[in-house]
Amino acid sequence: MNNGFLHKLFGTTPGKGVQPKEAIAYSIAGFGQNFICTIIGSYITVFMTDALLFGADGVMVGGVSGAIAVAILMLAARVFDAFNDPIMGSVVDKTRTKWGKCRPYLKWMAIPIGIMTVLCFLPVFSAESVYNGSKTVQVFVTIAVLYVVWSVVYTVADVPYWGLSTCLTNNTVTRGNILTVARMFCTVGAGIVTVFVPMITGSLTEKFKYADTAADKALIAEHKAEAIANMVANQGVDNEAAIQSFVGTVKEGMEIANADTLKWIYFICAVVLVVLAIPMFFYGFKNTQERFTSDENPPSFGHNLKLLFKNKELLLIVLSGVLGGARMVYSYTGGLYFAKYILHNEGLYGVITLLVVPGGLVASILVPWMSKKFTKKWSYIAVHLFGGIVMAVMYFVGYDAPWKMVVCAIGLVLLGIPQGVNNIITYAMIGDTVDYLEWKTGERGEGICFAMQTLINKIGMAVGAFIGVLSMSIAGINARTYEVANPDALWNVLIISGVVSMFACAVPMFFYTITEKKQAQMVAEIEARKAKATK
Repeated sequence: MNNGFLHKLFGTTPGKGVQPKEAIAYSIAGFGQNFICTIIGSYITVFMTDALLFGADGVMVGGVSGAIAVAILMLAARVFDAFNDPIMGSVVDKTRTKWGKCRPYLKWMAIPIGIMTVLCFLPVFSAESVYNGSKTVQVFVTIAVLYVVWSVVYTVADVPYWGLSTCLTNNTVTRGNILTVARMFCTVGAGIVTVFVPMITGSLTEKFKYADTAADKALIAEHKAEAIANMVANQGVDNEAAIQSFVGTVKEGMEIANADTLKWIYFICAVVLVVLAIPMFFYGFKNTQERFTSDENPPSFGHNLKLLFKNKELLLIVLSGVLGGARMVYSYTGGLYFAKYILHNEGLYGVITLLVVPGGLVASILVPWMSKKFTKKWSYIAVHLFGGIVMAVMYFVGYDAPWKMVVCAIGLVLLGIPQGVNNIITYAMIGDTVDYLEWKTGERGEGICFAMQTLINKIGMAVGAFIGVLSMSIAGINARTYEVANPDALWNVLIISGVVSMFACAVPMFFYTITEKKQAQMVAEIEARKAKATK
């Protein structure tokens, strides 16, 4: 690719500062990281509810239904891990190596995060042992522990990855361009997983999925002669009832076998994605260079917390991110449940996520222009208000007719705009708050600042998984038989939570004060102070 084009794309200068090769390597590392993040974020809940049958009727964990237990686990584990982010941010700020403070974690954590990802999908437990109650608690506790450990290990990899962007350059335009491309790579990486995994799982577990289908009738016909023969030795029993009972027994066995097949498919997918992702971490490590870090003594964790609360602009971003945790619930577990149980084709989950991509890509391309024209703040506010309106229209239109599905499909394309803008601008704004903190206190605190971005991501994933599994329970979905008691409930929960979240996350940003002009002034003052100090 032409170097001139790449320099223009990233806003870099030939031979000076960060170069396009580094920006691309940084983006490739994010691409691989999202293979791992997405297989866990989108499918660990489905692995538990559908492959291990915690979502089947009658499965109980500690006095609550299996689905509710999984929902609580997803929320509790992510909230717990979110509070690890400031700790990891402090660790990053204390890190001093010949490679820098953020970059070495790409090398150190590639293999550990890969191992933990595979362990989360380890197919050692049978679905039947969960369904019949013989090992329900043991399996739940094992997966819960593995998931919590994975979350901690992922934090150790994720916080320094995003912090690295502030160490590559202190130019807000260049950094914004690098983050734009990196987020596009991340989106594509996540998209590959969300499109192809459900297509694979859906096609390989198709038989005996949905109740009262031709498969049931074929099964009855196939085994009717055998059932009648059995009845000869047991006169007086209603023949048709006996046939149905026989078929039910066979069908239950097939449903459990289907769940075990699904379990192995998820495991194989996890292994393949990990094998592909690990080299990308190492490539990102090898081809980047840190340039802007603080030379001061490493701060304590307590001191970092004080810095955090001095950074009021960052706290507004965090509050907005927490309030926006449910804005994308349709693209997490809830969307997969909708495709699988309402549309009866889990491969359509890939279509749902793909529909968001065009709007997201357009938004990614427009972010630099929007930031320059309207500032990051007003771009963020505008797209989320727009997203709330789009989701409100989708709610009132509904989904139970072909033309309604077309309207909702258009809505998903439009929802890609706030999703794409949010994915890029939030990282760029946090980068600006690092400069704000240095301007205000003399300390950058990249680790503690970007730890807040991973906190926001985890809150979003936690809320998305929680609402998704909760909606499954509210809708009365049986993961074993694929029966749904109240389809509308699933739709209502997913859409209403998104509407509220879209509007709510815009509110804190009205109080955000960093503009592009102010950021440039802050950087100029910081450089002037450093120049004066060296004289």
